[in-house]
Amino acid sequence: MRAAPTIVCYFDAFSGISGDMTVGALLDAGAPADALLDALRSLDTGARYEIEKTRRGGMTGTKFRVILPEIAAGGHGHAHRHLKPILAMIDKAPISDRAKANASRVFQRLGDAEAHVHGVPIEKVHFHEVGAADSIADIVGACVALDLLGVEEIHTSAINVGSGTVKTEHGMLPVPAPATAELLIGKPIYSRGPAVELTTPTGAAITTTLSTSFGPAPAMSIESIGYGAGDHDFKEQPNLLRVLIGHRTAAVEATLVSVIEANIDDSSPQVLGYAMERLMEAGALDASFSPLQMKKNRPGALLRVIAKPEDQEMLARIVFAETSTLGLRIHTAERRVEERRVVEVETPFGKVRGKVTGDGSFAPEYEDCKAIAARERKPLRAILTAAAEAYARMRS
Repeated sequence: MRAAPTIVCYFDAFSGISGDMTVGALLDAGAPADALLDALRSLDTGARYEIEKTRRGGMTGTKFRVILPEIAAGGHGHAHRHLKPILAMIDKAPISDRAKANASRVFQRLGDAEAHVHGVPIEKVHFHEVGAADSIADIVGACVALDLLGVEEIHTSAINVGSGTVKTEHGMLPVPAPATAELLIGKPIYSRGPAVELTTPTGAAITTTLSTSFGPAPAMSIESIGYGAGDHDFKEQPNLLRVLIGHRTAAVEATLVSVIEANIDDSSPQVLGYAMERLMEAGALDASFSPLQMKKNRPGALLRVIAKPEDQEMLARIVFAETSTLGLRIHTAERRVEERRVVEVETPFGKVRGKVTGDGSFAPEYEDCKAIAARERKPLRAILTAAAEAYARMRS
């Protein structure tokens, strides 16, 4: 019996990520609000919760808001707590074991970051904004919502952290705030849009603790989409966190690639052939020529090179050096590759490697078959057939 497909969650943090935006996005994607609110009320923090539809930059999303008694009375609403009582509060809550474990892991990671930034043992860290009821609700709420949606695997985009400064209990600090920066070590970040803090320590802790990868969306079939609204409405971009919920598909490799293109009408076939050889030897993922009818009715060729982003500039230099083109077009695309594995089969002429796809299809390795055909003085198609028959026998 085939296993049920994995339920995947992808956070698209194009306008940053915070705890309340995370909860709002998951609610917007279909997490049942009543069950989530029941779980949060069981924490007995004294807070109230509001969920409302709103607009940010012309787009609709869900705003999740925590209302504390101190805030309603005009106070600050940020009690100081330590990690141990926070973890005890989570452990006593009537929520699933997985939600408890995830929420505890998030707070532990957040505590480690705060302790490192302030140079104190984690036991002495005062969780001011982090430990207040609003952040407890955000972290527990996010973990409960993920559990309610049945999410088994979490991925996150590169994170927009914002820029400028943020006001903290330690004064004005640069964005990303020290704890946020500590949490995001080794993760892809960038800054775009308004000069404000877009990613908070709570949001960074949630995604860096629970996500298995950062970058482009994994291969998935989207079932629902949600948008979580931030507090402010920016002119530059919608202040929203987007979440995609769906099932993982068979295309297990999803990566960003650079596509380099040039229209060429005055290079000889020999020059173009040599250029392709150099590009492939230098690490291009693929290179091809397509016929073109160019301006002034001249026949030409479209050169298209698929490259890893880090190889883009080096391969572009090869194109300029080895062809007559004076300009290139470079754009980013997403590359999906079906699941495959390499096997080796024994033929009457020798061993041949081949690729096997997820559905069991077998493709002999051309270079292996070519070498055998030349050595044995046999037609190439005879070697290809022998390799396919050997794989069929191996499967039976």
